[in-house]
Amino acid sequence: MTRETVNQAISSLPPNFDLDALVERLIFIEKVEEGLAQLDRGESRTQEEVEQLVKSWRK
Repeated sequence: MTRETVNQAISSLPPNFDLDALVERLIFIEKVEEGLAQLDRGESRTQEEVEQLVKSWRK
């Protein structure tokens, strides 16, 4: 995560916010960035693969 990303997250919050709101937003941004990086690396699954994986959990 870059300082610019953090600054943008802070700028998007209202003038008065609690620290938990900022932390939650930063965690969300980090997870989205990691998901996009996984897609770029080809580490994704199709809808059908996910459905089969979920079905296997129920057994």
